[in-house]
This record gives sequence, structure tokens and C-alpha cells, in this order.
Amino acid sequence: MVGERKFYTVNQIDATGGIGSPHQKELEDISVAKFSLFKDLEETTLNKIVYEDLGAKFDGVGLNEDWTITIEFFPEANIHISYFYYGDEFGDVEGELKFLFSGERIRMIPGEDSATYTDIILDFIERRIKNEEPSEKEYDKKTELMKKVLEQRKEPFNFLEEKDVNELGKFISSEVSKMGSNWSIKKKVFPEIFIEIIFDKGKNMLDISYSGKNLTKIGSYHIELIGVFTINHVLRYITIKNQDKKLPDICYKMFSRLFTKEKGWDHRKAS
Repeated sequence: MVGERKFYTVNQIDATGGIGSPHQKELEDISVAKFSLFKDLEETTLNKIVYEDLGAKFDGVGLNEDWTITIEFFPEANIHISYFYYGDEFGDVEGELKFLFSGERIRMIPGEDSATYTDIILDFIERRIKNEEPSEKEYDKKTELMKKVLEQRKEPFNFLEEKDVNELGKFISSEVSKMGSNWSIKKKVFPEIFIEIIFDKGKNMLDISYSGKNLTKIGSYHIELIGVFTINHVLRYITIKNQDKKLPDICYKMFSRLFTKEKGWDHRKAS
């Protein structure tokens, strides 16, 4: 807890007890790999990337860091990337990146999703710093992973009703519309980069597409992963709103161990 905000580590979200979370190790490896990007980076360059490319902000977390970038990837779900420069104070360790998470809804999102999103953001920043193009730009193609995700996760979308249009839009910060049996959920993930989830209830078909004039700033595989995270968050909304109904087991696989413990649910009972 810093000030009035409560911050979580990925260890706390994964709630694995004393054994530690593999996603914490993943974030530590990211720190080692990416820290040097920022060592001699001009402030104007960093500011441009944070505000114009990420649509993020600087927002100190009160740990005497040099700076912190805060990205709200869903309402009440924030990633904080903090940069610390120590110089020679700690011997071989010049500095590091630390990663914290905040917001009431961050507790329900698995550490795997949050850690991977963090990695995607830092990859995005690295390419903008180096002025490099993504190596993957097959935005109209779906990987086998996405094909599997769309098939596995389509059934819960049948629980969406007309009354959910506005609430779902607020829950994931998106434009939600319904025309007949067709649903459209369009979310801005970065400035001028959009994901649209389409569900045809009549045909029981789930699809996804990407658009925006800045789309080519991010690789197609990474935007696809963010698409998966967005679908997962829709399923969290559906699950929470329909606790009085028998839901597909896949719904309960969308939540963090911390959240399922708080709710008394069997963690990932479908597995």
C-alpha cells in the first residue's frame, strides 16, 4: 500500500504461497533484458513514446524510483513500470525495472496475462526507441492459438443480453453494440490501434479483427495476444454477471488464483 492505492506484485496475484510465481521470474528476466534501453534515453523521446504511442502516463508509485509509466489496460487494472538507476551503489547492478499492478480489477486477472502484457509493452517501447518495424505483420491471418481461443471461448458469449451493452462497454472500456444477433465489441488498445471482437449469436461464431492507422507499430502476434486478453476479460464480465446460471467451465479459467481463493471457487476447475 502506497498512499491510498494498493499495489500488487505478480506473486501476490498468482497467490502461490512460498514457492513463488514463475511469472515473477519472467518479469525479473525482462528487467535484466530491457533496463539498458532507458539508461541514456532522452527524456523527450521517452515522453513521446509514453504519451503518443502508448497513450500512457507518468505516475509515481512512491518508491523513490526515477520514473514510473502507468498503463491502464482495462478499467481498474493498471500496469506500473518503474525505472531505478543506482549507479555503482549496488556493485554490478546499475539499476533495474520493477513491475507493480494496481486497481480493484487487477486482482481478478491472472499473472500470466498481466506479465505477458507487460512484456508486450516493453517490446513495443524498444522498437519505438530503435525505430524498428515489427517483424510480423500478418494482421489478416489467425494463428492456431487464436483459432483455438475463438473456438474454446465462443460458448459463454451466448449469455450476453441486450442489458449488457452499456455495462460491458464500461467494464472493458470499449464501444459495444448489438444489431439483431450480432455483437460488436471494439476496444482501443493504444492510440489509433483497435481490436474488434465480433460474435454472431445466430451462427454461434466468434471472430476478431484489428485496425487503426498505427496498427503497423505493433506486431501481428502481439496484437493477437492482446486480443486474447480482451476476450478473456469479456468472459470475466460474463462470469461475474451470471453466477446464478450454469456456466461453461472455461469461464472459471479466466481468473487469478488470488480472486478464485477470495470467491471460494475451485481454481481453474476446467483443467
